[in-house]
Order: sequence, then structure tokens, then C-alpha cells
Amino acid sequence: MTAVQERTADTGRTPGRDRRTWRSGRSGGRRRPNPWPYVLIAPAVLGTAYLLVYPLLRALIISMQDFKLEQLISGDAEFVGLRNYQELLTDSRFWDVVGRTFVFMAINVVLIMAISSLVALMTERLGRIWRALVLSALVLAWAMPVLAATTVFQWLFHSEFGVVNWALTGLGLESFDRYPWLANGTAAFAILVLLVVWQSVPFAAITLYSALTTVPGDLYEAARLDGAGAWRIVRYITLPMVRPIFMLVTSLEVIWTFKAFVQIWVMTQGGPDDATTILPVYAVQRALSSQQYDLGAAASMITVLLISGVLVFYFRQMFRQEAEL
Repeated sequence: MTAVQERTADTGRTPGRDRRTWRSGRSGGRRRPNPWPYVLIAPAVLGTAYLLVYPLLRALIISMQDFKLEQLISGDAEFVGLRNYQELLTDSRFWDVVGRTFVFMAINVVLIMAISSLVALMTERLGRIWRALVLSALVLAWAMPVLAATTVFQWLFHSEFGVVNWALTGLGLESFDRYPWLANGTAAFAILVLLVVWQSVPFAAITLYSALTTVPGDLYEAARLDGAGAWRIVRYITLPMVRPIFMLVTSLEVIWTFKAFVQIWVMTQGGPDDATTILPVYAVQRALSSQQYDLGAAASMITVLLISGVLVFYFRQMFRQEAEL
């Protein structure tokens, strides 16, 4: 019997337990927490709280106060509870804006995801050179600032000097000579949809293309050997494999199109006759044009709640579908 075995037999302890006891005794019986992970993450947490949480709480407080231009200057606002929300929810114009916001969001998201999926599938089947050209074009379009792209669209659809009117008139459509696109509600709404789709497709297409590259090629080869056509391959192989990324991109597009503001404000400011007014534009109109900062803050909070409700419903449906697979 060795010395270690004799010691174990005498004390009834294992060597490993002796080492653990010796280590715990050296550290005082308790491991000290390492503060460095918390120190390193603290700047990001504090920055997020300052840029996101504080404005949200400030808007919530203003939405429950009587906060007009006088209160903005004096800094003395009276608490009125839910009166501002009651005023908004009983306003027929507010509900028209809510309905228009959902229509605007639905049209944009459907067009963005449909076009992006087609572009991603096409890019996957291109050769190396053409694929590089398409991806480069998408990146350049994605990198263009929102304000610059909106200004370009204003020039394109200018009533007197716009390229669109010039091209349509050159094709023999004389009715489009000096046609005021942005003075017509339906035309202005369609132009904004075209602008938002053009700006959003590059990100969605590149992301979906990246997801398509992760699908194993062996699955496609096995499906072709079994006699599956292109549509069946896309439906039963491609879509199930990229479904998580597709759902994530869709949720991001819902958020981005729901809160579209810069394009509308620069191009039409919600006009003509509220034809392009959605909730973010409506909130700014009430806060700046009417100097009703309390109603603008209330409209912003309702916008946040509506976006959250849409996303919660969407994610519930997504998780339900995932559970059924």
C-alpha cells in the first residue's frame, strides 16, 4: 500500500477532496467575484440607457403633463394623467393616421421581402463576376444616406425638370407634361413606398443571400436526384433552412417602415391633405407645428406600443410555426 493509499485509509478522504479543501481554505472558503466583465460592459449599458431609456422615460413623463410652449420655457408643467391619451384616442384624424400607418407598413414589408428574396435567389445562381457586381451595387445603394436618396427622388419626380415626366412625355404620354406628382395624394404615397423599398431592399437581399450560402449543396443534389423541381426545392429545402433569418429580417423591416420619418418629412411633410401622414410624422406635427409637445409625446408612446404589439404578435406566430415543424 502506497503512502497516499495509507493516508486515504486512515482519514477516509480522497486525494481530490483534500486538494479542493486546501484550495478553498487558501481562498477563505469562497471565490471572489471577478468585477472586470461588469466594468467592461458598463460603458455600453450606460450609453444605451442614456440614448434609449432616458428619452423614452422623458417622453412618457411629458405625455402625462400639460406641456406646451409656455411650459417648455418655464419648466413648470402640470401633471394631467391620461388626458392627452384620451384626447388622441377620441380624435378621428388620429385613427385615420393609425390605419394609414399600418397600410404603409404592410405594403412596404411585403414588397421589400418579395423583391429581396428574388434578388437573393438570383444572386446565388450567378457566376462569380456577376455576383460581385450585383452585391457591389446593393452595397452602394445601401450606403447612400437617406437624405441624399430622398433628394434624388425629389429631383426625379419634379413637376418641371424631373426625369420621370421627361421620359413619360417622350414616350407620347402628354398628360404627364409638368405633372405634379407630390401634389397628388395617391402619387405621393406611391413615390414614398418606392423610395422606402429602394432603400430597404439592399440590406434584406444581402442578408438573405448570406443565409442562402449556408444551405448545404448536398440537399439540393439529393432533391434533384429525387426528381424535385425548382419550386419544390425552394419550398421544402430553401425556405425551411433560411426561415429564422427570413423572420428576423421581416421583423426589422416592420420596425424600420413603421417608424419611417425622414423620407416623408423631407419630401411631403405628411401632405397633401394628410395622404402621407403616418404616426411618426403625426407626432412631429403635433409637437412642432402645433407646439403641443404633450400630445406629440403621447402619440410617440402610442407608436412604441403599437410597434411592440405587432412584434409580439409576429414572434408568437413565428414560434408557433417553429414548434409545429
